[in-house]
Amino acid sequence: MNETKCCLVIGAGDDTGGAVARAFAAEGMTAILCRRPRHKDKLEALAASIRADGHQAHAMPVDARDEEAMIALVEQIETTIGPIEVAVFNIGANVRFPITKTTARVYRKVWEMASFAGFLMGREVAARMEPRQRGTIIFTGATASMRGASGFSAFAGAKAALRALAQSMARELGPKNIHVAHTIIDGAIDSNFIRDNVPGVDDLRTEDAILDPKAIAAAYVMLHNQPRSAWTHELDLRPWKETW
Repeated sequence: MNETKCCLVIGAGDDTGGAVARAFAAEGMTAILCRRPRHKDKLEALAASIRADGHQAHAMPVDARDEEAMIALVEQIETTIGPIEVAVFNIGANVRFPITKTTARVYRKVWEMASFAGFLMGREVAARMEPRQRGTIIFTGATASMRGASGFSAFAGAKAALRALAQSMARELGPKNIHVAHTIIDGAIDSNFIRDNVPGVDDLRTEDAILDPKAIAAAYVMLHNQPRSAWTHELDLRPWKETW
C-alpha cells in the first residue's frame, strides 16, 4: 500500500470541492474525490485533471448518506491507498421552499445530505485519526448555519445541525490532537450554478465581489497547516463588499 497521506473530499463538485481537492493535492496529498455515483464521469474527469497536473487523485463515487457505503469507503482508502490526513465535508443541499410547501421528504432529504452525511464522515474518519493522534476535519457551512432566512427552513435546520456537530467533535477531538474546523461561507460562490443564474457575474469577479473557490481552498489548506497552539475552530469567509 502507498503510504501517501490522503485528503478525502465529500462533495468534490466542479467548483469549491474540486478546488479544495486540487489545493490539497498540490500540498502532496492524494486527493480522494467523492460525489454521488450519478456524477461518476465528472469525478473521473476531475481526478484525471489533477493527475495531469502531476498530482495524485482517485475518483470514488459514494452516496454519503449510506452508512454502510461510508464505512466501506473509509476502510478502502485506509487499507489500499493511505491514511486520511484531512477530511472535508462539502455537501451543500441548498433548497428554498415556503414552510407550508416544505414536505417531510424534502426536509428529511436535506438533513440527510447536509447533516447526517457529515456525521457519518466525521465518525468514520475520527475512528481512524484517534489512534494516530493527528488529522484535520473541516465542515463547510453557510450563512444558514448561523441564521435561518425566510424560505430556508430545511437548509437552515440541516446546516445549524452540522455546525453543532462540528463544535461537539472539536471539543472531543481537540485534546486528541485532531483539528476540527467549521467554515461559514457567507456569500455567492463563483460556481457553475451562479454563473448560469445570476446576471453580472463577470463584473462581480472583476471586483472580487464573489467568493473564488480557489481562495476558499487556500483558506482550508491554511486551517490544516495551523500550529496547534493557535487553532481556529470557526472561520467565516465572505467577499469584501458583502453586507452582513
